[in-house]
Amino acid sequence: METKKKRYTVKSSCPQCGCSGATVLSQEELKARYGNVPNFDMECGECMAKFSVPAKEACPEWDAECRMKK
Repeated sequence: METKKKRYTVKSSCPQCGCSGATVLSQEELKARYGNVPNFDMECGECMAKFSVPAKEACPEWDAECRMKK
């Protein structure tokens, strides 16, 4: 029986246009995209603005796991 991989939801709102987005990623995908950093660099899918979001706001569950591993 295959075990389900844990998934993490990264949420953000664009400070320029206000649109919001959510992405669901596995642990491996999160590490590859963001790593263990305090801020996630994001890009708005609507207006293409680039901005940073604290990891604890974008994905609190991932932020907590990163800290536990240190």
